[in-house]
Amino acid sequence: MRKILLPALIIIAGSLLVIRVFYLQIIDDSFKLKSENNAIKKQYDYPERGYIYDRNGKLLVANQASYDIMVIPKDIKEDLNVDEFCTLLNITKEDYEKRIAKAKVYSPRLPSVFLAQLNKSEFAAFQEKIRKFEGFYFQKRSLRDYEVDYGANIFGSITQVNERQIAKNPYYNSGDLIGRQGVEESYEEILRGIKGVKYIQKDKYNREIGSYKNGKYDTIAVAGEDINLTIDAELQKYGEELMINKRGGIVALEPKTGEILALVTAPSYDPGILVGRQRSKNYTLLYNDSIAKPLYDRGLLAEYPPGSPFKLLTGLVALQEGVIDENTFTVSCHHGFSYARGRFMRCHCSGGQLQLHRGIYQSCNTYFATAYMRTINKYTKPSAAVDVWSSHLKSFGLGEFMGYDLPTGKRGKIPTSKTYKRMYPNGGWRSTAIVSNAIGQGEVVMTPIQLANMMATIANQGYYYTPHIIKKIEGETIDKKFTTKHVTTIDQKYFPPIISGLFDVYNMGTASRLRVEGIDICGKTGTAENFAKIGGKRVQLEDHSIFVAFAPKDNPKIAIAIMIENGGFGASVAGPIASLMIEKYLRRKITRTDLETRVLNKSLASEYAKLGGMNEASKIESVPKDSVLQAKIVKPKAPATTTTKTEVKKTAVDTTKKN
Repeated sequence: MRKILLPALIIIAGSLLVIRVFYLQIIDDSFKLKSENNAIKKQYDYPERGYIYDRNGKLLVANQASYDIMVIPKDIKEDLNVDEFCTLLNITKEDYEKRIAKAKVYSPRLPSVFLAQLNKSEFAAFQEKIRKFEGFYFQKRSLRDYEVDYGANIFGSITQVNERQIAKNPYYNSGDLIGRQGVEESYEEILRGIKGVKYIQKDKYNREIGSYKNGKYDTIAVAGEDINLTIDAELQKYGEELMINKRGGIVALEPKTGEILALVTAPSYDPGILVGRQRSKNYTLLYNDSIAKPLYDRGLLAEYPPGSPFKLLTGLVALQEGVIDENTFTVSCHHGFSYARGRFMRCHCSGGQLQLHRGIYQSCNTYFATAYMRTINKYTKPSAAVDVWSSHLKSFGLGEFMGYDLPTGKRGKIPTSKTYKRMYPNGGWRSTAIVSNAIGQGEVVMTPIQLANMMATIANQGYYYTPHIIKKIEGETIDKKFTTKHVTTIDQKYFPPIISGLFDVYNMGTASRLRVEGIDICGKTGTAENFAKIGGKRVQLEDHSIFVAFAPKDNPKIAIAIMIENGGFGASVAGPIASLMIEKYLRRKITRTDLETRVLNKSLASEYAKLGGMNEASKIESVPKDSVLQAKIVKPKAPATTTTKTEVKKTAVDTTKKN
């Protein structure tokens, strides 16, 4: 057997080798293509990127023609007229030398981008004389053409790939464009399409002599797919207008689907300023504004103490755990709550005997602190109780990444027993040490989208769908995770009493002055303490203004969360914005014009100036472009002056619109 085995193995191995060689040399000659690569030029055909529409079919993002000037350093002739070349492209000779040096570092023999994203007018003069400049050629591409001046945080942008991205994905070559942030990044492979390639044969003098192998290896470009977002363009625009001269976020969801209706971050900017040759300059301007952070999506990334809206979850968990009853459990509030020796939690409700309903619409700290402590004290060990409490909250999607289809986000924080083991390594802690959690302070932090999803879950009486921004992809189905129902650990029967209390927040509670006639809104005001380091000292600034709501009460179509940095009481700024956004979405008009005027004329610039950086912020913050809204803004009278007028230097930002 051994005598046969060795020869058999040799014969089999030899046969396999012969077959493989035959396949490579006769059947598959792609390796021949690679071996002849030095005599072959690849010419790419870049497809048109997919269009982006809103939920109602409004075109938001289209395309415009663009041209990249490419260079192969070794092919540049010594007698090239650099002065003429630079004049045609409107660059300096120094800039020319830097770009050539960079190209040589990349590769003397391979093409790389010399000058990117020329528009038609910039390219026209150069095109006529391009044959004079050997070593240079142009590559036609497609750049974004924004049909609207809002939604920058939603769309993201497209930019050139870097070396790390090229190494990671062989699809991309130097100079290729890729989606960055927003839906451009999330749906890059769908929007970009597939580029085509033509192989052109060159002779020994490096002259093009025709198609390689009669186009055998050529491929046709496939255009990107169009997509529809869940965003309501009109609502998004209105939200951004209301947030001018403010910082914060607005997130609006459709409760029954989890579709994102609006995702506003402030301050924002016109997405069109990140297109073309000015992109780099404008992006640097936005990036360097480390105070206002216009590139930071506060709706998805900003983590805040949720304040009073969190009391709703405190109440729901207490109901589920059976430690309170909406009809029989009564708390006596004396404008505060003495929960331990020398410890007193203040309360701004009207006081007296409160049950759940009044506790909600008057936002009684005493009621919910008591309910929370009863929840924790139900169990022998507070560590076990905190984990039970935490588990209930996580069923609302809190303390975790939510799984939405945007490339950025934060977990928020819902503490567990591990949290307090780290904080109190020697043990000995109990409910009195963590009672601040009851009212949305303590160790609890949430993002605005988590707050909005919390309200959507309450509106649905115990379930939610993962928030998402994609509504339709041409020729494809939406990921099933966005149509999967998530049910909380709270029984459905406990939601109606919470909703009843939220309804009376508008009728006779903290938001009674924010009612919209004919719309049954359920809402909750909130504030969160706000500290910052100024001059090396921890300083308490104006509280953050918070408001959450949904409407209509009996058939919710919109759930919303508003967070305004340094805005003060929840009913002062965030509350009016919530009422306006709800009416705008449900009616497509505004009857509470008094609230609209108040919000448009509310500037928090003086508060933000305490943090510095206002010069940078003012470059990207703008005024409403809607003439009706502009008319509602009362412009402050300029002080009389006799000083000589000084010329204001223009920034790189071009706010001129084409529509």
